[in-house]
Amino acid sequence: MTELEISSLFQKKCRAGAGRAKPCKRKSVEDAHKRDLMDYFLELFLGGLTRGAIYALIALGYTMVYGIIELINFAHGEIYMIGAFTALIAASVLTLNGFTGLSVLFLSLSAAAIWAGAYGFTIEKIAYKPLRGAPRLSPLISAIGMSIFLQNYVLLAQTPDFLPFPQLVPEFEFMEPVAHIFGSSELVIISTAAILMAVLTWYIKFTRMGKAMRATAQDRTMALLAGVNVNRVISTTFVIGSTLAAVGGVLIASHVGQINFGIGFIAGIKAFTAAVLGGIGSIPGAVLGSLILGWTESFATGYISSDYEDVFAFCLLVLILIFRPAGLLGKSKAQKV
Repeated sequence: MTELEISSLFQKKCRAGAGRAKPCKRKSVEDAHKRDLMDYFLELFLGGLTRGAIYALIALGYTMVYGIIELINFAHGEIYMIGAFTALIAASVLTLNGFTGLSVLFLSLSAAAIWAGAYGFTIEKIAYKPLRGAPRLSPLISAIGMSIFLQNYVLLAQTPDFLPFPQLVPEFEFMEPVAHIFGSSELVIISTAAILMAVLTWYIKFTRMGKAMRATAQDRTMALLAGVNVNRVISTTFVIGSTLAAVGGVLIASHVGQINFGIGFIAGIKAFTAAVLGGIGSIPGAVLGSLILGWTESFATGYISSDYEDVFAFCLLVLILIFRPAGLLGKSKAQKV
């Protein structure tokens, strides 16, 4: 509601209550305007938090893979896209068979996570494992090639047009008082991302495979000599990262309401930017960078212009890297001479 609309409403109330003992005051209009500005700020803040949660789910895959084998998996964004398409197919089949409500969401998420995890496992075996001993440029070119292949594969298998995606998250009744600021789908996105990040942290810190992942990230050769199955660790890392990206793809597709074969490229670049911003190889850094990027885009869009959304995000990245080349939480590696 604009200030003009608020003033008009105020004047109508004054005319309606002209015979009352207490006259209307201008302060009521100012209070209403302040409430309106606060609602708008909260809407942008929570919208940025939602964006950051999605970026974090994707960025974790980038940072985990880099931490283990120092490879930038540029095909990771396409896994996010494939997860969304898998959920669309699964949701359509489930709906035709009479499933409704949250059951469609849970089963679609499960199907997308499993299928995307299988894709991540296969990509690592085909595109990256044969090149582990090759110069660094070779796996990088392989990653870009795999990204292009997956995009065109989905383009030919589906359609170049945008497809409508069903709203899998129902509207919760308890959210009605704040529905104009914060929707049910945004609540589910933030809650799911927070739960998955907590589970991932527990998994890496306390499980046997998590300890093996940390050992491999610290020194792959010594981990191998200590009996760690490095191949299994690397494959597990790709599967976990792909699963998280697929969950993010399904949730944001349900929130936005449409998908196409190109959604993975932009999301992947943004998530990679967030991972670098926080410190590539650092899991807390990936989360922090994602949140900062999400809030930057949201507030820039809301208070300045949506045309400069990407400009402010990448300007922030450049500014931080000038003063912190390793990212906010990244650690610089000493060069051996």
